[in-house]
Amino acid sequence: MNFKITATQWATFERQGYLKLGTVMAPGELDELQQRIDDIMLGRADIDYGQIMMQLDRDPERGNNPGPQSKGHKGTTLCYRKIQNLELDPLFLYFMRKQIFEHICDRIYGPETPVACYRAMFMNKPSGEGTPLVWHQDRWTDLDQDPIVTLWTALDSSVEANGCVKIIPGSHHQLINPSHGAGFLTNEQAEAVLGQYEPINMEVESGETVLMHNWLLHSSGKNKTDTPRRAFSICFMDANTRSYAGHSYPIIFSKEMLRPSL
Repeated sequence: MNFKITATQWATFERQGYLKLGTVMAPGELDELQQRIDDIMLGRADIDYGQIMMQLDRDPERGNNPGPQSKGHKGTTLCYRKIQNLELDPLFLYFMRKQIFEHICDRIYGPETPVACYRAMFMNKPSGEGTPLVWHQDRWTDLDQDPIVTLWTALDSSVEANGCVKIIPGSHHQLINPSHGAGFLTNEQAEAVLGQYEPINMEVESGETVLMHNWLLHSSGKNKTDTPRRAFSICFMDANTRSYAGHSYPIIFSKEMLRPSL
């Protein structure tokens, strides 16, 4: 879809750390992505499962706690918690390369900056399940500079009852716990923040996308309904970012569409 974010919308994003974009999908695209992710979970997709990170929401071998997040299919079930490396799937990659997403990255990282995918991740709260996620900011000490852009798309409607994302608007202006490897707050830090600010539910309809600053404080709860709450999250970063562990990341947007060695 060919549209751009207005100056007023950018000002809102800069102030509150998130911006609801509405739907950026073409007709029928939501149904295709819903079906595709179910096919991946059920093991019938034509992809290299050996390259896909998958995590069960409830693993019987771990006392029905979340299983390990590792490469490979973990069984025919719709009860996965996370599925990562979805940029390797052609349907999800096509969605990731929308013009509106390129426009956002141009604005934040600069129009000449090649943009890589830090992670393209499906997040699921199965019906009556869903692992609660504690308060955190999306940043990683493995990287020499922080990614800023996350595009979060609801594959099902996301409301308080099914464990929608909770956010604290305006909390993206500073890091709370920069020493933590993945930006998670301690219990004491979370209590202090919640004592000062009132979180809100980021409720959206299925097919809608939200632009989020990675430092925006967020959490989520359990799904208390009889239907799943599925979402697709893309974190875009400056492709010049280096991983101290030597990881490489695929280029998604580049004026030359080259893949530099990271």
